[in-house]
Amino acid sequence: MQLQSTLTCPVCQHQAVETMPTDACKIFYDCEGCGTRLKPLAGDCCVFCSYASVPCPPIQENGKAACCS
Repeated sequence: MQLQSTLTCPVCQHQAVETMPTDACKIFYDCEGCGTRLKPLAGDCCVFCSYASVPCPPIQENGKAACCS
C-alpha cells in the first residue's frame, strides 16, 4: 500500500506530496499555492480520491466500492 500521494490543485496546478492517513478521511485540503480549500468531488470519499496521484488506503485495499470510515 502506498501512503504518499501527490495532490494537484485544480485551480493553480500546485503539487504537494502528502502522507495519507490510514485511520480517517481527509475531507478538506488547503492548497499551499493559491489557498483554495479543496473538498472531494461528488462520488469520492476524500481529497486524495479526487485530486491525488494515489487514492486513499481504503480504496487501494478494497477498490472503488469501498468508502473511508
